[in-house]
Amino acid sequence: MSLPTVDSDNYCQLSVAERGLDEANLRDSSTIVGDMAACDTEATFVASTCGPLSHGDVVAAHAHDFGHLAYAASGALVTFTKAGTWMAPASRVTWVPPHFEHSRRAYGETNVGLLQVPSSLYPQLPEQPSVFAVTPLLREAYLALLKTEGTQARAARVTLLWAVMAEELAAAAEEPLRLPEPSDDRLKAVTDLLHEEPGNPATLAELGHATGVSARTLSRLFSNELRMSFYQWRTLLRIQRALIDLSDGKSVTEISVRLGWANPTSFISAFTTLVGQTPGRYQQAIADPETADPSDVRSPGGALA
Repeated sequence: MSLPTVDSDNYCQLSVAERGLDEANLRDSSTIVGDMAACDTEATFVASTCGPLSHGDVVAAHAHDFGHLAYAASGALVTFTKAGTWMAPASRVTWVPPHFEHSRRAYGETNVGLLQVPSSLYPQLPEQPSVFAVTPLLREAYLALLKTEGTQARAARVTLLWAVMAEELAAAAEEPLRLPEPSDDRLKAVTDLLHEEPGNPATLAELGHATGVSARTLSRLFSNELRMSFYQWRTLLRIQRALIDLSDGKSVTEISVRLGWANPTSFISAFTTLVGQTPGRYQQAIADPETADPSDVRSPGGALA
């Protein structure tokens, strides 16, 4: 299936600074227009506001020699890598380490703010891409950094804002929503079918029959390559899609039917196990982030049967 690719001439307004810039030695910045992939060693972004991206827009695979954060103020942003897929609905921030090749896709109209992370903070962040919940304080610090022009006079303010960011990210809940992707073609044929129709109720044997691989072989591939069972992988895929649907305002009942759960109670249980709060609480926090209570979110990531 062919997906629309973002026009690199209209994708991003990028603040440019010389390579090696840090928060204590900022220079005046200029603005260029270009795709994120164009932020190479000659012109690296410090802060940029991207979008709005339309539903289905795709940013082609690329990498940077610096780590960065991507915050979707609206819509949902999915980051794809060879290591897996990370889902970031509104009010979530995605961390991508340096040299990590990735592509992105927008769901709904998506406004994205990008921040280049000072290298001194790398040790405090995961070695692979991750998605974090955004507290009100983290959001305000993030938005303030996006608006910072990067002049020497504001260096102290930028340093303070990054200190707040570091503390908030350290305390933020890392969402266990990485969906591992296979490299084996036999397994990929099955996961591709489920990506196209996550609510597909087919058993592993039925999917194997459709792709010409035995259920025993597929079960072994899921365990050895993805480190989880077929049912765990499909549940995680469905939860990722449910996050998008909740962001779009769909009801719990509608989502549970569309994504293949036997009833809303089963969906609520699986969602709460992985995300750390009920779908209703999650949807309420998206609709009114100012009043969202971080204490409502317990430690997510419980085991799935």
